[in-house]
Amino acid sequence: MTKIALLVGIDDYQSSPLAGCVSDANHILTRLCRHYDNSPNFECRVITAPKEKVTRASLKQAVEDLFTRKAEVALFFFAGHGTVNNLGGYLVTQDATKYDEGLAMTDLLTIANQSPARERIIILDCCHSGALGQLPVVNNDAALLKEGVSILSACRESEASVEDGEGGLFTSLVCDALNGGAADVCGKVTVAGIYAYVDEALGGWDQRPLFKIHVSKLVPLRNCPPSVGLDILRMLPEYFKRSGDEYPLDPSYESTVKGHNPDHVKIFGHLQSMRAARLVTPVGEEHLYFAAMNSKSCRLTALGVHYWHLANSGKI
Repeated sequence: MTKIALLVGIDDYQSSPLAGCVSDANHILTRLCRHYDNSPNFECRVITAPKEKVTRASLKQAVEDLFTRKAEVALFFFAGHGTVNNLGGYLVTQDATKYDEGLAMTDLLTIANQSPARERIIILDCCHSGALGQLPVVNNDAALLKEGVSILSACRESEASVEDGEGGLFTSLVCDALNGGAADVCGKVTVAGIYAYVDEALGGWDQRPLFKIHVSKLVPLRNCPPSVGLDILRMLPEYFKRSGDEYPLDPSYESTVKGHNPDHVKIFGHLQSMRAARLVTPVGEEHLYFAAMNSKSCRLTALGVHYWHLANSGKI
């Protein structure tokens, strides 16, 4: 099954133009359309204004076209104005008028909830984007998401989304996360990883991103370079027969030592790469080099135990 994405950026508003939303949509495009090794990823459709006219009807039609397709992942990204009133939040379109501001967030969520796509992801970089998922007509702060739906919004319902003239602060962080900042040891970037990355980057006085999710399994959005080669990760159960074992070292593992063992040196290189990825830690020494020179050992960290179990069960 395919992964598809609809990316929308609107700069051309008559009363209050923006400067970075088109760039935001294009920056997301470059991160999603290809993996780090240039292999194909998402099939993307980009709608930007002023290149195209984005009305409430045309945006709703494009969103419905995205979410009515059977896909492994259907992703919607929007950068532009957002607004909220007593009836809820809206993605503001170019034909916005009072009492008819654009695509209602309740309509967007309804369309996503009804989608046959396995995973549906909505990423919004607009003011008041945190309103998506709420039912203001009953004053309900709970997010009503069907299984398979994730929402990542730039800010709370009451907040503005910061734009620096070159694009949104939130989108720039999302792009950094997709570039590898949010990648796990295997190089996979999920929407949960993106949120964690953005959340850590924004302080308590900044806009606060919101993450609403109802999924049974996280689907990687992009593959980045792994911190440790997958072939090396698969050897974790070979080096550590049990997850709590220690691996004994001695000077023969160090290439600078006269009479070193070439096979041991190769293994030591693997252990050093695992150490750099925080999977392995020396026992009784600060560095693996001294653990080897003083004939001590190394063991798995808590993170290393997690990847040991993945490798031991054939999931890597």
